[in-house]
Amino acid sequence: MTTTAKIAAALMVLLALSSCGNTIRGMGKDTANTVNATQDAGRSVDRAAKK
Repeated sequence: MTTTAKIAAALMVLLALSSCGNTIRGMGKDTANTVNATQDAGRSVDRAAKK
């Protein structure tokens, strides 16, 4: 394997790993938003039930 091919392979691995990291962070944010929305909906239902 030539040096150029090794460098290209290393760059591709780094790109793939950084893409995975961004996806995981995005999923974490989406999950947090879902939890917040569910809690807000529960509070709304509770307030409506108390009226």
